Amino acid sequence: MPDEGYSSVVLLPLPPFPQRMSTSIPKHYDPTHAEGHWYAHWMAKGYFRSVPDHREPYTVVIPPPNVTGVLHMGHMLNNTIQDVLVRRARMQGKNACWVPGTDHASIATEAKVVRLLGEQGIKKSAIGREEFLKHAFAWKEKYGGVILEQLKKLGASCDWDRTRFTMEPDLSEAVIDVFIDLHKKGLVYRGLRMVNWDPVALTAVSDEEVIHKEVNSKLYHIRYKVEGTADEWITIATTRPETILGDTAIAVHPEDERYTHLKGRRALVPLINRSIPIIFDEYVEREFGTGALKVTPAHDVNDHELGKKHNLETIDILEPNATLSAAAQLYVGEDRFIVRKKIAKQLEAEGFLVKTEDIRNKVGTSERTDAVIEPRLSLQWFVRMSELAKPALEVVKDGRVKLHPQKFVNTYTYWMENVRDWCISRQLWWGQRVPAWYNEQGDVAVCKTETEAIVQFKADGKSIVGIKQDEDVMDTWFSSWLWPISVFDGLKDPDNADIKYYYPTNDLVTAPEILFFWVARMIMAGMEYRGEVPFKNVYLTGIVRDKQGRKMSKSLGNSPDPLDLIAKYGADGVRTGMLFSSPAGNDLPFDESLCEQGRNFSNKIWNAFRLVKGWTVAQLEQPAGNAAAVAWMRSRVQRTSAELDGLYDQFRISEALMTTYKLIWDDLCSWYLEAIKPAFAKASAGDAHQEPIDAATYEATIALFEDVLKLLHPYMPFLTEELWHHLRERKEGDDIIIATWPKGGEGDAKREAEVQHAFDLVSAVRGVRNERGLSPKEPLQVGPTGSTPLSVASAALVDKLANTGSLSGPFGTIPAGATAVFAGATQYTVLLPQMDAAAEAKKAEEELTYLRGFLASVEKKLRNERFVNGAPPQVLENERRKKADAEAKIKALEERIAVLK
Repeated sequence: MPDEGYSSVVLLPLPPFPQRMSTSIPKHYDPTHAEGHWYAHWMAKGYFRSVPDHREPYTVVIPPPNVTGVLHMGHMLNNTIQDVLVRRARMQGKNACWVPGTDHASIATEAKVVRLLGEQGIKKSAIGREEFLKHAFAWKEKYGGVILEQLKKLGASCDWDRTRFTMEPDLSEAVIDVFIDLHKKGLVYRGLRMVNWDPVALTAVSDEEVIHKEVNSKLYHIRYKVEGTADEWITIATTRPETILGDTAIAVHPEDERYTHLKGRRALVPLINRSIPIIFDEYVEREFGTGALKVTPAHDVNDHELGKKHNLETIDILEPNATLSAAAQLYVGEDRFIVRKKIAKQLEAEGFLVKTEDIRNKVGTSERTDAVIEPRLSLQWFVRMSELAKPALEVVKDGRVKLHPQKFVNTYTYWMENVRDWCISRQLWWGQRVPAWYNEQGDVAVCKTETEAIVQFKADGKSIVGIKQDEDVMDTWFSSWLWPISVFDGLKDPDNADIKYYYPTNDLVTAPEILFFWVARMIMAGMEYRGEVPFKNVYLTGIVRDKQGRKMSKSLGNSPDPLDLIAKYGADGVRTGMLFSSPAGNDLPFDESLCEQGRNFSNKIWNAFRLVKGWTVAQLEQPAGNAAAVAWMRSRVQRTSAELDGLYDQFRISEALMTTYKLIWDDLCSWYLEAIKPAFAKASAGDAHQEPIDAATYEATIALFEDVLKLLHPYMPFLTEELWHHLRERKEGDDIIIATWPKGGEGDAKREAEVQHAFDLVSAVRGVRNERGLSPKEPLQVGPTGSTPLSVASAALVDKLANTGSLSGPFGTIPAGATAVFAGATQYTVLLPQMDAAAEAKKAEEELTYLRGFLASVEKKLRNERFVNGAPPQVLENERRKKADAEAKIKALEERIAVLK
């Protein structure tokens, strides 16, 4: 058998006494102590701090969580991924800068402060704007930013010295400057438009702040009398019967033969007898319901468009608090939902209600107050989006901004090609106040101060009497769309050192549901104000769901407290648990057992480390088997490092973790450490003791351990730092957080394949033992049936791990009293203490049947032209190798069966 290439087998002089390494290692890993100790150490050493220098920058800006928020599972997933990317970049020698911060969250924060004041018997309206803002800022200073402290528990390596807040003075000034600039460019305007109205918060809300819930509802079929007829009716269906009081038309399809005779006719609104036209429009779906549609321009987005098209009257029957207004004529001052029940009874009593159906439908609710949203016409400030959207679409299409996974490009394109103007005013006090000023005639001047407004009014020949500022504030998203620029003060000083060095940023990690509402708008702002994209890659996470597929939420009670999980499983256990099954863009079916698996992984690594550090080291000749195992493991680390670099480049973060996991669990722990582990020998007194390990293998093992810890560090920062400092004595500043990322390579494919072949043979021999109940202590004679690729060194590994002694053979044919096993396509003979030839033949025939079926499936695939033409070369090669292996095994089994029979 060949024995080539293991030149690392050396003879070293023996020392007077063997040396045992330090045994002062805790039996169990204590994550609580490690997390507190090492995070404080990293902070004290300034490892998270970044300032512009000569290195390549790697920049990430955190999606700013609401200042009111606390850590939830979505934050855990998102920020773990960010930290993985940042820690790896830091180890690659890049100047890693992760900017943290919080969003002022207009509606959420104002609601909390209003509630707090209410508990003290104070009404917002009674204390006025300035006093209310004092209370709001006091609340923010006391309670805001809790989530950032919680992120530290997770291990987030943000540059905390750079923490920003969207309502701090410089960032607020940037928001105001952008509003004024866009107004000058004609891109910000004031208009009467249909908005999402929250009748509890008394403000317009953005589309992303509307949560659509499926609820039980009723569908009311109501008939309207055709005016001027004795008994002709037209029936519509609605879930909101109270809105009939605002109807100004009934619409039907122009080609609907049921209604063509009604052209030019009118109908009467039930209960109030308002005469309204019957209009004809192709918008109506004639196949749906009765084919007739009530039109309420003041209370439905689509109806509003129909109203503009047909010049219909707009009657607003609801007050801002969703009680009926005087325009409704009936039920004035009563709540909309109370009116819904009352009007249904009245319609039925007066013969207008044809029938009522129970249905399930989706209703929009406010994310912050849970109130049912009302579409409402309101005078608001808007951004004209079509012009801003064009370059933002182009940079995604041409790849300057890459979306991961790419499937979201189509979604993004659809949104951007159908973009609507953005309502940016909110009827709140907490936020950046709209920089618009009005005189007593209602003329408007958009500028920063009242003094500037007076100058502008005078210049325009307008009155300067009764000047007051707009009461509204701007949408929170109007500040966060500037985030990648404003955190580096790029609007205040477009040429400052930070913005020139860190912008554009590298990667953004966020959720698909805000791809348009935040990501697209940041791209628009970046192109408008820097002429550059704000980031190069967007990694879109999935939604964290429970085992039943439901989105995790407080209301469902299905979301565990992340801090409780960290306390139970350790931060590293939770980090890896979150990422074990979270490919980009796909939802994460979270199960607490994933965190348990993460903790078990921590324990596995810790125990492997304790095993190694418990060995006695001596200056011995390195056994050939150890040299082979070291070469194999070194090659596995090099090739895995290269594979990981490719996975990171493709943002396959979960797959990169699993690749690292398998390298450690399977290759390092299950095979390598078992292969080099010193044997136990009996002393003269009969007591067993472990023999020493040679120094060359030990030092190689420590170096390999260091490399795998580096690869694991982005995922499990605390455990890896703890073990790093146990592995060797370290100088000041020799910390794994700034250690050099392992360089990938091709490895040594030939040697790796040979040792892997040895391990495959070990598995096969162990399988024989298990099938026949043979003790591992009972030696088995094993040898190749024909030729073997095993060298003396790798054959020694088979002996050590499978207790086979030196390889026998080659046997040529399998003798009686033996069985056949395979390592790859190579057949080996295992001589057994006793053997039932008939039973062996039956087993061989069963395996033969399986292999023939397997071969047929592979051949079918290879006959498929579509598969052959479309599959990558490596996939095709793999299938062809499967075919050749199966054919070789089938031939050997057929020969074996012939001998047995």
